[in-house]
Amino acid sequence: MKLLLFSCCFLLILSCNKEINKTLKPTFLIGDWIRTNNKKGSTTYETWKNNLQGLGFTLQEKDTTFKETLSIITVNDTLFLKVEGIHEKPTFFKFTQQTDTSFVCENPKNEFPKKIKYSLENNQLKAHVSNDEFNIDFVFERYNTKFMQ
Repeated sequence: MKLLLFSCCFLLILSCNKEINKTLKPTFLIGDWIRTNNKKGSTTYETWKNNLQGLGFTLQEKDTTFKETLSIITVNDTLFLKVEGIHEKPTFFKFTQQTDTSFVCENPKNEFPKKIKYSLENNQLKAHVSNDEFNIDFVFERYNTKFMQ
């Protein structure tokens, strides 16, 4: 009887903990960020609003050379990173790991990247995008200008 009661309590705790992790929103992204490890002559920005909609873009002098719209969305109780502006249709990356200050999301069908990791480390926002053969690291610091209204 004690074993049955213990098992039921254990399963209840596990299911509650799992539900909390599913709905944890990565609010550490919120803010305006400037890339510190850019190629010479270009500047990359990423900005995230409170509703977890973001914009990433790269400028070469005053010309925009890259732009993507980002958002964290929930589909059937699962978090996804939605990326628009790169391909004709949006690309979805499913959250596969998450903590209070990091997450990993993946889309094995996408050519590049297949995996994206965001983390907040020492007041820097870091993004690591990769597939099996190639990876790019982005290091951002807070920037005090609002790009999105």
